[in-house]
Amino acid sequence: MNLHSSGSRITLARAAYSALAWAVRPLLRRKLRRRAVAEPGYAEAVPERFGHYTPQTLGQDGRGQWVWVHAVSLGETRAAAILLQALRQKMPGMRLLLTHNTATGRAEGRKLLQEGDVQVWVPWDTLAATRAFIAQFRPAVGVLMETEIWPNLIASCANAGVPLALANARLNAKSEAGALRIAPLSRPAYAALSAVWAQTEADAQRLRNVGAKVDAVLGNLKFDVQPDAAQQARADQWRKVLSLPILLFASSREGEEAQLLAELKKNPQALQAAQWLIVPRHPQRFDAVAQLCADAGFTVSRRSQWDCGLPQPEGALWIGDSLGEMPLYYGLADVALMGGSFEPLGGQNLIESLACGTPVVLGPHTFNFSEASDLAVLSGAALRSADMAAAVQQALALVQSPQARMAAETSARDLLQQHRGAAEATAEAVLQLMQR
Repeated sequence: MNLHSSGSRITLARAAYSALAWAVRPLLRRKLRRRAVAEPGYAEAVPERFGHYTPQTLGQDGRGQWVWVHAVSLGETRAAAILLQALRQKMPGMRLLLTHNTATGRAEGRKLLQEGDVQVWVPWDTLAATRAFIAQFRPAVGVLMETEIWPNLIASCANAGVPLALANARLNAKSEAGALRIAPLSRPAYAALSAVWAQTEADAQRLRNVGAKVDAVLGNLKFDVQPDAAQQARADQWRKVLSLPILLFASSREGEEAQLLAELKKNPQALQAAQWLIVPRHPQRFDAVAQLCADAGFTVSRRSQWDCGLPQPEGALWIGDSLGEMPLYYGLADVALMGGSFEPLGGQNLIESLACGTPVVLGPHTFNFSEASDLAVLSGAALRSADMAAAVQQALALVQSPQARMAAETSARDLLQQHRGAAEATAEAVLQLMQR
């Protein structure tokens, strides 16, 4: 097995980083307590974050067998779900070790577990915690999803002979610049990875610039997404009895809902022409967004209160305050405005919307998903707007033109079909890495 030797040396930069990571542990515990007030999941199994495990529940029977996948948060966990389906097809009976950083990722990840699998927090990146994690589980292989680079965790894998890959890897220009600023720390970490499989050629070049050895460009796993059939069927049933087209503000972020509400206040016709549904990106903001809408003078109807099953009343602003139901929301929508793109936050994954046949209107900020966004705009599956006012107008124009909307829907499905295959290729690459 050819592990890069740079991961096993502790450089001056990593020694300083390690000392800092150890020193701030009390601050991390305090942060977890604060986060747990809004999201109780952050209070779960806190000792795991520091390399302490419960032998009764995390026995040694899987040592040397675990296929370890780390998915930091919700988006990465959804990408991991696509990869795991392909891996289980190639490796029936696979033992999965699934790790996360966030409560939303962990909650979503529970749905992916099968008998014999284990889910824990990824350890805080101290020398002691990462070594304890590797000693506890001794994975057969590790797969970090998309952007996760932890110098001590990577070094602990290298020292223990655990092959570790970065899959569905992406790196935008801003993150590249940040990595180059701390090159004495980041470059050895990237170099110590056993394999890197990039989403695009542009990602591959930026990853090489920061020290990674890129083995292949395999595409974006998210193009292989298959929306939940039951949720899509429910959406189809609801659409048949709703009188207005649905405009969805998907994965909205702080500051963006206020922009939308201001436009709706200025343009009452936008409320009369369509039913608006807002789905905040982060569950801890569900209450705050509902209150923001109410304070702005809008009637609010929350998904959690739709006791009879059907959304009601029409005419209110709907709030999608549930987890794991994006296929339902996209299935309901005629057009989706993509959150994260109307503030300089880099956008969100638009592929799930396209997979549901829902055209997308993007704001100006899509640097975290630049290739997928550019492809969607070029194909006609998405529109790009300069600001929220233009986005609202474009979305309304699209729902008022069935022909234009149908063309965008067809383009969305064609685009996905053209770019499928990353899941199969990545699963095969994982198998080959295990066999080196």
